[in-house]
Amino acid sequence: MPRFSIIVPVYNRPEEVHELLDSIDQQEFRDFEVLVVEDGSNIRCIDVVDAYKNKFKTRYFYKDNSGPGDTRNYGMKQAEGAWLLIFDSDAMLPKHYLSFLDQYIQTHEIDAFGGPDKAHPDFNELQKAISHTMTSLFTTGGIRGRKKALEKFNPRSFNMGLKKEVFEATGGYPNIMLAEDTDLAIQMHKAGYKVVLIPECFVYHKRRVSFKKFFRQVKNFGYGRILLTQKHPDTFRPFFLFPTAFFIFLILSMLSMLIFWKWWLLAPLLFYLLLIFSEALIVEKNLKVATLSIWAAICQLCGYGLGFLKGFWEVMIMKDSKYLSQGTDALKNAQ
Repeated sequence: MPRFSIIVPVYNRPEEVHELLDSIDQQEFRDFEVLVVEDGSNIRCIDVVDAYKNKFKTRYFYKDNSGPGDTRNYGMKQAEGAWLLIFDSDAMLPKHYLSFLDQYIQTHEIDAFGGPDKAHPDFNELQKAISHTMTSLFTTGGIRGRKKALEKFNPRSFNMGLKKEVFEATGGYPNIMLAEDTDLAIQMHKAGYKVVLIPECFVYHKRRVSFKKFFRQVKNFGYGRILLTQKHPDTFRPFFLFPTAFFIFLILSMLSMLIFWKWWLLAPLLFYLLLIFSEALIVEKNLKVATLSIWAAICQLCGYGLGFLKGFWEVMIMKDSKYLSQGTDALKNAQ
């Protein structure tokens, strides 16, 4: 039985799978298997997976499209390892990842974990800007990867792991369309499992390669927060409203400036964006990345806020439950 079973759901992204498998092949720790589960893709990656079958144990599965949560569950059911590690196909692992994780779980009593994400030095400026924005102190990513979250952390599916017995006890990802990873984390916490953040187990995460795709992704995050609030009301926190407040503030600031033609009305907004730019410039040391970070932050906060408002209207007011089940049509519209 391998120490780790690595489960990778994929949908029409063979190039990303190649990069992920290449990073796995460079791992110092070798007691693992990799399960790639194709979720009804039109562009399959079986040839990519076969290229690595002589380097480490790989298994390839193809199934009808049913969404990432159900696809991860499918892979975990086939897994043989004591620990089940979940990565998105657009992630890459530093070579120390598995060796450090092995040492950590030998010296700490934990049941599940999550890790942060970073931008790889080879990422382009847009990818670095989006990655920075998702981890910035001045956006919704401010708590991701922070040490204060060590003892109670909601891991995300781009980089997380759990014991096989925890999967069997919880049933894995729930039958919810969006935010299924956070839902699973909440259920693990409520069941008494110890779920922590391991900052050293980070991945390089490409996320989205255009503002349009990034906006769509974070809009789903905002919608997903409403689904979680409906299902787990006790998990709601006031700071979840920040992106929505920013979105409304941005609209009101622009309208006020256009109506009264007073530039000083934009001063609070410009000051906030200057903070984002300054932090990105200090951290990334790249003027273009810092400039793109401004637009990435606006995209992130407005997308999340708009998704939150849309979810509030459809789920809370209109009682629409289409995203509470993983119907194929709803899934394809969200991907």
